[in-house]
Amino acid sequence: MKTRGLNAFQLKLFMAFLMVFDHIYKIPGLLPTGWDGIFHLLTRCVGAWFAFSAVEGFLHTRNRVAYNARLFIWAAIMQLGNSILTLLFQGKGIYLGNNIFLTLACGLLVLNLVFGLSKNSEEIMDEKRYLRIGVAVLIGLAAVFLTEGGMTIIPLMLLSYIFRNQPALRTLSYMVLAFLLFCLSIEIYPTMGATLSMMLYNSDWAFITVLPFLHLYNGERGYNGKWGKYFFYIFYPAHLWIIALIAYLVQR
Repeated sequence: MKTRGLNAFQLKLFMAFLMVFDHIYKIPGLLPTGWDGIFHLLTRCVGAWFAFSAVEGFLHTRNRVAYNARLFIWAAIMQLGNSILTLLFQGKGIYLGNNIFLTLACGLLVLNLVFGLSKNSEEIMDEKRYLRIGVAVLIGLAAVFLTEGGMTIIPLMLLSYIFRNQPALRTLSYMVLAFLLFCLSIEIYPTMGATLSMMLYNSDWAFITVLPFLHLYNGERGYNGKWGKYFFYIFYPAHLWIIALIAYLVQR
């Protein structure tokens, strides 16, 4: 009997589709004025979904260290690619700085340090627990302020793990986080138009739009071939680099 809802792979494909709309504004003249802000708001669920998905991977992987290391390796690959393309394209004002891999990798490192490097170590690794927690706090704070979307992604990953078996409390904690981010980001400008424009661009609080997708998620992994396993690792940097190339070519 087919399970209702969408599996992780199906949702991953949909989020990859939405991801493109968050970045196509970088191609000059492609979007009407103001649409970049609208797309930015509507796609805040993407990073939140991949943060949740990373925690799901953390819970089910057979090797948490290898899983974490893979994200750091891809973060390094993306940083290298970004640096090369920025060097080539900066003459036309094109700079590449996105690297959600690094944010997710730091989030997983915090989980590994606090909750153990393996499923069986969460209760027995207590000898250096306070040291590990201290290091995790420092890494978490650095990631919050220095990585892409860290102020949303890092606490979101912690909440997703802590309330992994309590969906109602997870939803409530997401709502509290969204409210706090909204309070931190809101700024009243002289005109309503300027205020709304600010809310579109400074909209980390809108990650809460991920909730309907979590409701649709049926808990199944879905397609599990190598192509599916590495799809996001390849698609994420590739689509950004292709958009940067197009932006470079269309500019005079």
